[in-house]
Amino acid sequence: MLKETKTQIIEANRRSDVDTGSPEVQVAILTTRIKDLTEHLKANPKDFHSRRGLQKMVGQRRNMLNYLKKKDINRYRTLIANLGLRK
Repeated sequence: MLKETKTQIIEANRRSDVDTGSPEVQVAILTTRIKDLTEHLKANPKDFHSRRGLQKMVGQRRNMLNYLKKKDINRYRTLIANLGLRK
């Protein structure tokens, strides 16, 4: 992922001017990486090492979303709607 892309993702999902590590930002970055890796795996279906990395990223994102859901349900719902993940 390019630095400019990552900066745009952070700016779009941060909660304050100095926020770079909130769950919203982390989930948004992981979602972008997951989408990129999914495209890679469509072109390279036998790349099992990258597939394992994808599975680990999906698990990380799931854990962060569960944390955010327990912590503040409104922030969770807003993030899900913005990223278009589910429901």
